[in-house]
Amino acid sequence: MLDKSFNTGLEDRFAFLAEWYDPTAGLLRKYQLLFYPRDSSVEMYDVKNQRVFLRRTKYEDLHMENLFVGNKVNVFSRQLNLIDYGDQFTANKLGSKKERTLALIKPDSVTWIGDVLETIYRSNLIVTKAKMVKLTWSQASDFYMEHQSKPSFNNLVQFLSSGPVVALELMGDEAVSVWRRLLGPTDSALARKEEPQCVRALYGTDAIKNVGHGSDSFATAARELEFFFPSTIGHGPQNTAILTDCTCCIIKPHAISEGLAGKILNSIASAGFEISALEMFNVKQANAEEFLEVYKGVVQEYTSMVTELCSGPCLVLEIHGTNAPQVFREYCGPADPEIARHLRPTTLRALYGKDKVKNAVHCTDLPEDGVLEVQYFFKILDG
Repeated sequence: MLDKSFNTGLEDRFAFLAEWYDPTAGLLRKYQLLFYPRDSSVEMYDVKNQRVFLRRTKYEDLHMENLFVGNKVNVFSRQLNLIDYGDQFTANKLGSKKERTLALIKPDSVTWIGDVLETIYRSNLIVTKAKMVKLTWSQASDFYMEHQSKPSFNNLVQFLSSGPVVALELMGDEAVSVWRRLLGPTDSALARKEEPQCVRALYGTDAIKNVGHGSDSFATAARELEFFFPSTIGHGPQNTAILTDCTCCIIKPHAISEGLAGKILNSIASAGFEISALEMFNVKQANAEEFLEVYKGVVQEYTSMVTELCSGPCLVLEIHGTNAPQVFREYCGPADPEIARHLRPTTLRALYGKDKVKNAVHCTDLPEDGVLEVQYFFKILDG
């Protein structure tokens, strides 16, 4: 903890220790990040040189719900990794009830992922990681290891390995118990009697096909999250990308932070598109520049597009189907949401976009780039 950071008593001020990788110098730099919620202003100190790096400045793109240890936040195009609380006030105020838990959406309910995300967002939980994977029998067996003695063990493993699942890391106050409460009783039939509005009552079938799984304790959550999102790269279950007859869709950071991901996924599914892979990424600036390079010198919004793509987590989808790049691009609509609302009011950008940069989704523009864009995320960045 840095003793320089304290609460003034006049207004709340939250302090974090943050790291930023400086690609020019090839150095990992440490800062103290201060956030003032009253006017959404930020201040930064260079820890090593003990001097002001950024004077207090209004910055409305940073929100209280983004501030927790382990998260990545974007401040004036710098992606900062929040590694610790900067003072005891911040730790007590923001850290005491914060938990991470695994929410696993089972094969029967992957098509309901949009509705499930809507429920999660309404409960003040944040999705910090997400990945669609296909488990082998062996992997499913390892995951359900603690249930080995139960008569239902083989059925559980069989079902969990029968199709794609979506693993989510949820973050929030008392996240473990909140998610289990949202799920409801294990048996979906019992859930319909006792808690008719819970997730399993709404979308489940029985005690096996019951929508999802939730970690039962803080310790279990840590183990289960490591299973799906291992700290060692390349050791977790593989993504489900097909990498043929596909196109790329990115639900942009602004849409994620506005809680629109569930609605957008529902719209895509309702329009009949197959989401064959899904994963959450925190894109670094160099990767954003590389991915969007085709727009450099072509559209004047290029620099702003790069800034938006690396401003927070985005959700990347592989859309699979015949002529996917052309058909899905039509469904996304014109890049400018204002034009989209006039000409094609039912398209994604018309429904959820704000302006030409914050226009809800990126989609592959050129048919020949569909597979390449999907590969960039699901083969190169996920490697």
